[in-house]
Order: sequence, then C-alpha cells, then structure tokens
Amino acid sequence: MTSSPTPAAPSSFALPGRLAAKADPSLIAADEAHLAAIGASLAQSVADFTERIDAARRQAGGIGQAAMDRDLEVHRLTARLRTLQRFGLDLCLGHMVLDTGGGDGGGGGGGEHVYVGRLGLTDRAGDRLLLDWRSPAAEPFFGATHARPMGLTSRRRYRWTAGRISDYWDEVFTDAGLAGHAAALDDQSAFIASLGSNRSARMRDVLGTIQADQDAIIRAGSRGALVVDGGPGTGKTVVALHRTAYLLYADPRLGHRRGGVLFVGPHQPYLAYVGDVLPSLGEEGVRTCTLRDLVPEGATATVEADPEVAQLKATAAMVGAVEPAIALYEEPPSEGLAVDTPWADLWVSTADWAEAFAAPEPGTPHNEGRDQVWEALVEILTDKVDDADVPPEQLGRALRGDADLVGTLTRAWPLLEAADVVGDLWSVPAYLRRCAPWLDPDEVRALQRADPQAFTTADLPLLDAARQRLGDPEASRRRRRQEASAATQRQQIGEAVDRILEAGDDVDALSMLHQEDLHERLVDVDAVPSADPDALAGPFAHVVVDEAQELTDAEWRMLLSRCPSRSLTIVGDRAQARRGFAESWQERLGRIGLDHVTLASLSINYRTPAEVMAEAEPVIRAALPDANVPTSVRAGGVPVEHRPHTDLDVVLDEWLSAHAEGTACVITASGSVDGVRGSAVVAASSRVRVLTPELSKGLEFDLAVVLDPDAFGDGTDGIAGAVDRYVAMTRATQRLVVLTTG
Repeated sequence: MTSSPTPAAPSSFALPGRLAAKADPSLIAADEAHLAAIGASLAQSVADFTERIDAARRQAGGIGQAAMDRDLEVHRLTARLRTLQRFGLDLCLGHMVLDTGGGDGGGGGGGEHVYVGRLGLTDRAGDRLLLDWRSPAAEPFFGATHARPMGLTSRRRYRWTAGRISDYWDEVFTDAGLAGHAAALDDQSAFIASLGSNRSARMRDVLGTIQADQDAIIRAGSRGALVVDGGPGTGKTVVALHRTAYLLYADPRLGHRRGGVLFVGPHQPYLAYVGDVLPSLGEEGVRTCTLRDLVPEGATATVEADPEVAQLKATAAMVGAVEPAIALYEEPPSEGLAVDTPWADLWVSTADWAEAFAAPEPGTPHNEGRDQVWEALVEILTDKVDDADVPPEQLGRALRGDADLVGTLTRAWPLLEAADVVGDLWSVPAYLRRCAPWLDPDEVRALQRADPQAFTTADLPLLDAARQRLGDPEASRRRRRQEASAATQRQQIGEAVDRILEAGDDVDALSMLHQEDLHERLVDVDAVPSADPDALAGPFAHVVVDEAQELTDAEWRMLLSRCPSRSLTIVGDRAQARRGFAESWQERLGRIGLDHVTLASLSINYRTPAEVMAEAEPVIRAALPDANVPTSVRAGGVPVEHRPHTDLDVVLDEWLSAHAEGTACVITASGSVDGVRGSAVVAASSRVRVLTPELSKGLEFDLAVVLDPDAFGDGTDGIAGAVDRYVAMTRATQRLVVLTTG
C-alpha cells in the first residue's frame, strides 16, 4: 500500500530537539501522508459506528433470539467504537517495507509500505490502511530478524506520546533498505529504549515492541497444552496476554459464543496490573480471575497454616474423595413403603426405589438428579394404578402430599450444599475414612478441625469439585415454582379463551385460540426469575494460566474441569515454585491428565538489569543449582545497594524526590512496614506499594526495596525462602536496594 506524497493536516510527529535529524521531511513525509489518511478514515468510522449503534438501539427489542442478536450486535459495535476512540492515530504501530525489488518508495527505501495496527482499517475505497497485528500478513513486523528477514527490507516502529509520535526506530535488514532512514540506525533500539522507561500502576503498552521469540509463541496453535517456560523478565506475561488476543482473532474454535477464553492470574494485584492490556488489544470479553474467584468461599479463605494438612489436600486423590462423599447420599432406601392415594393403595418396593434412584443420567448434578428420581418414582407408581384415566399430574400432586414418601426420599437423596459436604469431611472422622480410605489414622486426625467450615485456600479445590458435582440446591425449588407458575398461567389462559369463545361470533377464527401451541407461546416461563449463571463455571474453549508452577494437582483439577478441550496456555518458571518443582513440565502435567504438551522456552531477560541478575542468580542457584536463570539483555548502570533497614525512609525519600514518575515497591515477609521508620513515606505516596514476595509475582517496579530478606520463606528445605528472595530481587527494572537488620 503506497501513501500519497503530500502530507495533510497537522503533523503527527512531535519529536524532541535532540531527534531533529529524524524530523527530516524526506524521512517522515510518507508516514505523515498515510497517518493523515488513517485519521480521516477513523473520523468517518467513528461517525459510522455511532450512527449504526444509535440505529440498532432504536430498533424494537423483540423477544428471544431476536433480542439477543440485537444486543450482541450493539455490544460488538460498541466495543469496536471504544477501541477506535481509545487510541485514535496511535492504533498504528509502525510500518514494514516489503522487498519487492522496486525503487525508492520514500521514507524507508524501495518496496511496498505496509502499515500495521492494533486492528485492521480499510477506507471507503477499499484500500487497506492498517493491517491487523494478528493477521498472518503482519507476522514479519514482529518476527523478522537479520538472520531471517521474512521478506522485509526494513521496519519502522513508533513511540506514541499524547497522541503524537515522540520517537521512531528503523531496523534495516538489507542494503536496499538503507535509503530513506535516519542516520543513526540502532537496531532493536525501539525495544531496548522501552525497557528503561518508567513503570506505572498498570502494565505499559508493549505491543509495538513484541520480539521475534515472543511472537513465535504468541502465534502458536491452540491444540493441546502449550507451556511457556521462562525466568524473570522474559516476557511470559506479555506473551500470555497477547496470545490470548491472538487466539481469539485467529482460531474460530475459541470465539466468545463457542466458550471463549478464561485467563487465570496468581493474585488480585496482578489482575489489576494487567487489566488494561486485553481491552487495549480489542478483547473485552475475556474472563479473568484468580483461583480464589472460582468458588464463593475463596474470598474469605485463609492460608492453610499446617504444611502437612496443606500437602494432604493438594492431591488429586483428595479431590476424588468428594465423589464417594456425595454418593453416600444417593443410596436407595433399604425398606419398602406403603403409600395411600385417592385411587389406590400403592407399595413402593426396594426394587422400585433402586429403579428410581438409577434414573439420573451419568454426570447429572446431585441436586438436579433428585427431581429425576422423583419423576421416575411417579412414573413407576402410575403404572401400578389400575385406573388408566388418572392424570399423572394429579397423581404426582397426591404423592407429593404424602409426608412419609417425601420424607423417605429427602433422607435418602437430600439437597446438599458444597460447604456442608466438605465441612463434614473435616469434622466426622468415620466419614473421612470411608471416603478417603488411603489415609492413615494420624492423617485423618490431622485433617480434623474444630470449625469445619473455617475454609482455607487448600479447601478450595474440594469445594469446587463438590459444587460442580452437586449443582445448585435451589435449582429444584426454582424449577417447581416455574412449573407451578406455568400451570397456573395455562389454566388462566384456558379460562380466558373459553370466555372469548362464548362471546364470539366467528367460530373459525376464534377456534384457533384453543390450539395448544398458541397457549404455550402465551405462557411466560420467566415469570419466576432464575439464578444468574456463574460466569466462571465454564466450559471454556481455552484456558490461560500464569504463574502455573505454583498450582497443586488439586488446583489443576479446578481448571481442567472448566476446559474439556484440554486447550491451554500454561505460563511459569519452575525455579519460582515455592514448594519446589523437581519434575519436568511434561511429568507434572502428565500426572494430572495432560498428555499433549508442547514446551516453548524464553531465555532472554528483557526486564531486569544485568547488575541485579548478577546478585539474584546466586540466591536461587544455592537452593536450585539447575535453575533456568535468563540472561539480561541490558545493563542498567546502577549497582545493587545494601543498606541497614533504618535507611528505608531515606531510600524512598531520595527516590521520590529524584523521580517524578515511576513506581516503587517495598517487599517484606509480612507485606507491611509497620514499626519501620519508612512507613510514613509509604503512606504519603501512591507510587510506593508494600507487598509480600508472593503478591509481587508477575509485577515490576522501577525501584524494588527488599526489606529483611532473611525473614522470607518457610519450610526446612530452604527452597521457599530462596524463591521469595529471588522473586523479590527480580522485580526491579532500574534499581534494587536490599535492606537488612544485621
């Protein structure tokens, strides 16, 4: 796509004086013209989308599928409009020049200029102005290297500030690409320059500087499980987020109406940090959560204090104990029962009970299964009534009024709550022994507790399994209320139709009112409200999980139950596992049932300066000699400082005074600086956070202050403490200060 030679409108470039050479019109004229065309097209697109949204909203709402389709169209158009309005011209990431063997195209050497953006954009004449970054044709913009140019002569990446280009970088791959570029050709400088920039409370936009090794993983297929393994600063989270957006664009199996994508992060500070990334990539429908969010009890669950208990609950076998725990409440009565009805005296034999209890299909949630047991029981007893004219619904009402029959069914197949089932395991030793016979007496005693429902994070996988196996205990009651409401409406509609027929003259027309399907269309089945669906229950077409090295086998069960396709992106670093990770990824995942596993490794540390890694590497290797420690791509020029803990306020004051922007974090074992002289400084600045090593995972800060690292971690093997120190130290992007009490 070749731009017109004359730029229009105000300049899109705002280069500082030190970059005056890059402002040469011969270098940017083609970009100016193309960006002007993009601006005009964007303005027209915004107007068009606004008009289409207004028109769609003015349409009659309709009912059923028509209403849903209209709402989906409004949502789609609104999401596109928000993306256009959010970025404007900075939708454009840069351009690449294809090696077509042609002459000078202006502003970047000979060849066709192709502009790449956050989304695709075409003008009214059908000319492509922006190529969506996720399209196959845009791959060279990210993947080209000097060793593998992928058909490019050059590439230009922009840096945008306040809606204008504040810098750009040219990378030249062939001699033909030298013409029309800035004199200072510093390959990969777009990316290197971004590494030292100030951080904020939200992950910065890095789409324009995705590297070739990262892009290859982002564009990998979605079948099976892809493990992205890499040490601190290698861009694992960047890959996970951009891969999510890419797969939703490129893989039709993952569309929102086909299950969509679930993105699981390690903790809430992480989700807040990355919260803007997917919307900035045009994806607003991705469900994001932590493992705690998957069950209601996760909001208040505490950390399991006893490591032995935590280990016992971490196994897939313990989650498996939920099934026999519930099955005990699905055993048919062992005695028959006499039932009196207005039509006949009936006998429910043990064989009848067994037949009714076998009625639910495999996989039916327990609480929904009871309704199926009841329906089967009514059918069995209906067959025992000699009078064939007895309506089944009347017999059903009569049977429901029999207290002995209903009570016997309720005791044998009660409605259950997940919290009660799991709580009983920790308070009734005999129940636990029957459901988990592999436990020895000491382990059974260790799992008992005074308050059975004082749930910990180790209980969450069992609660999740129980909730999925049980289903909603209120579903049966709501269903009966809906059926009763529908029956009442049918009766009222029938009576109204009879009155209309009695008063009418046109027999042929009015007789249509007696048609049963018309009656059904008039019944409002939503008269009794239903429960809001659980948005995190799944199933999802693809699941992305970050910091996956920390997941136990039991926690993996929570995720796999929501991903029947077994299509996953698994991101982690074995060296950052607090409980240790002696296996390979294939061994760990094979144990939980994932047998189609592909491993992709990242080994370049783009975030952490070499000075910091030089001190962090020995910390982790002392506990894990074979740790996959990445190589830093840059030096920060600032040595690591070691100071007494009493200097905390001095360090923070100095940094805040010298840096008007950026973020700092004090990382402590307790996540609090109470009692330390710097707490007042922390309280006075929104740019300083206080976190534990665990809650700092996945985050990055310009300044990391590691407070009393000898207090980190727990356990006797030293792994947790070493991992915590390693994680804390590698959060720094510019400066690391270690404060000790010694």
